[in-house]
Amino acid sequence: MNISSASISLMQSQMLSSLMSSPAGAKRDDSWATIFSLLASNSAQYDQLAPGQLSSDPLFLLTQSSTINQSSNIKGLSPAGRNMALSDPESAYKMMTVINKDDVSYKAQFSELSQMKSYVFQMKDAGQSLGSIALSTGNDSIKSQLHGFAGEYNSWIQRFNPDIQQGGLLADTQVARASQFELEQNVNNHFFGIKDGVHGLSDLGITIDSNTRLASLDITKLDSLLATNKQGVVDTVQEFSANFTKSASLLNSDGNFILKQLDNLNRAIHFIADNKDSLQKEFGTGNAAKPTGQVAQALAAYNQTYSA
Repeated sequence: MNISSASISLMQSQMLSSLMSSPAGAKRDDSWATIFSLLASNSAQYDQLAPGQLSSDPLFLLTQSSTINQSSNIKGLSPAGRNMALSDPESAYKMMTVINKDDVSYKAQFSELSQMKSYVFQMKDAGQSLGSIALSTGNDSIKSQLHGFAGEYNSWIQRFNPDIQQGGLLADTQVARASQFELEQNVNNHFFGIKDGVHGLSDLGITIDSNTRLASLDITKLDSLLATNKQGVVDTVQEFSANFTKSASLLNSDGNFILKQLDNLNRAIHFIADNKDSLQKEFGTGNAAKPTGQVAQALAAYNQTYSA
């Protein structure tokens, strides 16, 4: 067996695309014999395929995820964990190394995205609570509530902004970036309160720093508007509250954004776990994943919460 690096890359991307885009509850194909036959054949079969030709079979996700226990005692493997029956056992072993590493990444992402889901619920509650502000609400209470919201927002940003930066745990997860963008756009929206001559929360003194992404509240600016146009302040806050709450709810709604991605990750993780033994026997053990930093922390949280 002579699997080129291009072949492995193609198989990885197509297997990932297939399972991660399949609908929840989709029936798993049981075609191991076919897959192993293809893998054992000349790698030119893969190199000649155009992108998308492999994506019809969810089993091609196998190069993107796995929980592989390193062992040289698996029947048919050498003490070094290779399947010497293959014409190119080293390429197969390297492919399993990729599987081991990516499985750890999937579990870490699942854990971190689950945390993001919880924080989005908290942000929803924080935004919704502002809807109670009325014309009869005292100025000090309005200032306190807006200051409290800015603090909640900053906690959300500080918790997850490192994840979505380049090299972060969720940097390649569109859901995470979209979630931050959606909530930030609500804070920056200049149309809230426009009928009262107000241009969004910025006229109330709430702005987001373009570098840190953190929110701040200019009390002097808010005091000025409260003194001259309190009705505009109240209307602006209520409009913002309704829209922000709706946005946060949509992010966590069934079949949308966060929950959909969590379901995809969960199915991928369990799919590979169900077929772990077959993978090891066919390709060897591969090197064990050695997670560090964000990945190691999130993986530990996953194992603590979900491992039997």
